[in-house]
Amino acid sequence: QVQLVASGGGLVQPGGSLRLSCAASGSIFSISTMAWYHQAPGKQRELVGSITSGSNTNYADSVKGRFTISRDNAKNTMYLQMNSLKPEDTAVYYCHARVLTYGSSSLRSYWGQGTQVTVSS
Repeated sequence: QVQLVASGGGLVQPGGSLRLSCAASGSIFSISTMAWYHQAPGKQRELVGSITSGSNTNYADSVKGRFTISRDNAKNTMYLQMNSLKPEDTAVYYCHARVLTYGSSSLRSYWGQGTQVTVSS
């Protein structure tokens, strides 16, 4: 019923920038909190940061001051602006959303498919 599509990943040099997008579509009545996670090879998936429907944000200590999460509620889209990228930021980045669909009375969790970010010279 709901699809999340993450895009914008790629290869970037240390110190560079990338902007990821996560577009939600389907039978969406409203979207509550949205979030970005990342998963490096051999490691568990970790929270990068989150944004509420009112655009209040929260970040992991490792990305504070370098990454910025924003959203466009009219487009059901979330963004992750990543600056001053480091090799340790290399991971697959996943988006997540808590969504209320039409005809439902409770929020459900949805995941995007992931987009690879590689930081290397």
